[in-house]
Amino acid sequence: MIPCSDPHASYLSCRVEIDGAVAAVLAGGRYILGKEVEALEREFAAFSGCRYGIGVGSGTESIHIALRACGIGAGDEVITVSHTAVATVAAIEAAGATPVLVDIEPGYFTIDPAKVQKAISPRTKAVIPVHLYGQTAEMSAVTDIAREKGLRIIEDCAQAHGASYRDRPAGSWGDLACFSFYPTKNLGAFGDGGMVTTSDGELASRCRLLREYGWAERYVSSQPGFNSRLDEIQAAILRVKLARLASDNVRRRQLADRYDLLLATAVRTPRRRPGSRHVFHLYVVRAAARDRLRNHLHHLGIGTLIHYPVPVHLQPAYRGRIDCPGGMEETERVAGDILSLPMYPELAVEMVHRVAEAVKGFREAPDD
Repeated sequence: MIPCSDPHASYLSCRVEIDGAVAAVLAGGRYILGKEVEALEREFAAFSGCRYGIGVGSGTESIHIALRACGIGAGDEVITVSHTAVATVAAIEAAGATPVLVDIEPGYFTIDPAKVQKAISPRTKAVIPVHLYGQTAEMSAVTDIAREKGLRIIEDCAQAHGASYRDRPAGSWGDLACFSFYPTKNLGAFGDGGMVTTSDGELASRCRLLREYGWAERYVSSQPGFNSRLDEIQAAILRVKLARLASDNVRRRQLADRYDLLLATAVRTPRRRPGSRHVFHLYVVRAAARDRLRNHLHHLGIGTLIHYPVPVHLQPAYRGRIDCPGGMEETERVAGDILSLPMYPELAVEMVHRVAEAVKGFREAPDD
């Protein structure tokens, strides 16, 4: 079986270093918000082009805390996309705000700046562009709109560790940026974890208070807060893997280039945004007979996934109660034909060829 993703392979690739890092934490006796978290916060913030990092419990919590740090809550609207992991919208509602969902740009799967412009109301306080599949949104246009209207920009970078646009890293465009360290991410832990990054010292201080009960002084809450802390073991693991992230992303791009060459006539391969550096968290193709192709690949021992089969606005928990100004034509179109093929740094080139041959074989035998 060739899995769609393989976090276990990432462990095996640096097992000695990870085992040593974990053992050092266990022997040290400090397991929550210690020196490993502090070091990771500094190192990852610098990697992402920001001054501050705040380690939290998950990617979802990073968005929730970023919104709260901006003072966004009940009565406020936040614009984002429906074509995203539901976590983006769940975090907005957790903050007490109202999500307003807009369509994506054709070809790139990310927020359409023109639709953002039309969705702004007097209640709008922020926009959350989602950098999807390893590629950034069109941040120049989003930034221009947000600055003109006085909106906060909170980047959802859960799938874009190391991506960039116009030579600026994903996470360095907005007021704050939110990262997930879920095990399958380009920088993944072996458990849950997340981080907020920012270059605004005041926002960073607010995030630090919010993640731990509002404690400026231990056991004394200066404001209401939460429990969303990154643990020392995960931070130590992430520091080992952060040292390899740039080379891992190069490997992902090399594998994507190979897929592009082999699949050019079989399916619609991913488009790269001009001026961007795509880090291929996922390799997502489009195929008219997507479901039959997926079944065909499954029978040949090739794992695939759909990111995401049901747009947020059509899911039972949200259908009919979230505003979607301007329609969702492109979002609903791509939900029916996208397919994520195997993609991870440890994927062998021979496996890429096997996947490609299986995809091309489907065209020759569509009834398999």
